[in-house]
Amino acid sequence: MALREIIAIDEDKCDGCGLCAQGCPEGALRIIEGKARLVGESLCDGLGACIGECPRGAIMVEKREAQPYEEARVMEGMAKLGPAVISAHLEHLAHHGQDKLEGEALAWLAARGLSDPRKRAAGACADSPGGCPGSASRRFGPRSAGIDSARSMVSPGRPANAAQGGTAQSGAAAKPGDLAQASALAHWPIQMKLVNPRAPQYAGARLLVAADCTAFALGAFHSELLAGRSLVIACPKLDDRVGYVEKLSALVAAAESVEVAIMEVPCCGGLVKLVTEAREAAGKPAPIQVAVVGVEGGIISRRTV
Repeated sequence: MALREIIAIDEDKCDGCGLCAQGCPEGALRIIEGKARLVGESLCDGLGACIGECPRGAIMVEKREAQPYEEARVMEGMAKLGPAVISAHLEHLAHHGQDKLEGEALAWLAARGLSDPRKRAAGACADSPGGCPGSASRRFGPRSAGIDSARSMVSPGRPANAAQGGTAQSGAAAKPGDLAQASALAHWPIQMKLVNPRAPQYAGARLLVAADCTAFALGAFHSELLAGRSLVIACPKLDDRVGYVEKLSALVAAAESVEVAIMEVPCCGGLVKLVTEAREAAGKPAPIQVAVVGVEGGIISRRTV
């Protein structure tokens, strides 16, 4: 057996609702005697899709000795359940950037004369697991003009909501709050667990990896950090970070440049560590710009790592 990431179940918390088993197309989980059970270590990919399905917080990912994951065995089991289940599995692998496993699954299908069921699904969202609207990749039209106008209303060193001379995008006199109306967000989703690193908005992008709290603490977040960048947000302290380095490495590899925005509190430095580990995994020795946001607002320092 090999040391790898695999799910574990807290039986005291589990109430046997079965949502995790429904959310596991690989068939690694079943409800037995009123509790969720991992019925096959070789069926569990360790990516933790079932964690978000559990309302009791009874599932976690841990690193331990376990039987190696077998994509062929997973495909054999899912083939009996039909193309919709196979499609969900392939989308799950694609969403997590599991190119190797996705390739093995497609090779398994091709060897049996079967095509990728995602290509036959009308209206299927190829880069979102299960076609979930919250995970479906979307890109918006450029709105940089609004950001440029908002930027002109803020002088260096002043809070972003302290409007001064000039006009807003509409031509009316600038008012406090005008900046908040100019969003620089150009795509969706943005949460690390939901983003697809191969979505077009990340190809050749100026990547911004931001700690969740930065957008709340920095009034000028959109104009000072987000404008012209593709965003991913995460919390290094509270998130379950399983798979983050792997996903970040794919994002870094695809990016033109990388900037990290963190809060000044010590725990937030973990996000910089994750991104630097991802850079090493991607084999792309590019500089990473780090912006540190103060808890009272404003960017208090910048550095390169």
